[in-house]
Amino acid sequence: MKYRILSDEELEVFAEDLKHFLIVNGVHGEEWEEMNKVNPEKAVQLVELFSDTVLQIVYEKIKFIEHRSATSCLVFHLKSDEVEMISLNAKPESAVDLSTPESIHEALVNQPSELTVFKTSKPYTKERELEIHQMLEQGCVNSTESFWQALVKLV
Repeated sequence: MKYRILSDEELEVFAEDLKHFLIVNGVHGEEWEEMNKVNPEKAVQLVELFSDTVLQIVYEKIKFIEHRSATSCLVFHLKSDEVEMISLNAKPESAVDLSTPESIHEALVNQPSELTVFKTSKPYTKERELEIHQMLEQGCVNSTESFWQALVKLV
């Protein structure tokens, strides 16, 4: 597997796509049911291949992600050849909370002296989508271009 197997909930969302994927791969309804009983390893391999295909498409479309904690907010712009990052950090001993959009806004407006902000970039060290997968597995979540642009204005 390149990424991970989709969860049951995710597979439910993509049920119709999975059905079409199986048909394209020569597996129809009754054959699928039979495969799950007789050769579950083969069925799992097909689901793994489907999962990788879906995640590849999803990761290709992701442009912005972020990772927040009480003391930091990292926002990433995932370009085709490099990743840019803007980092907001609460200064040590600060009471600033950066874990929600509201608290970030509050800190930027009312306590900017309690924050350090910097921007950097780096080329990908492996395939772009693999790096995105790894970052999501480490707790990053989708973000927006508007949030990124607002932070760019600060830097």
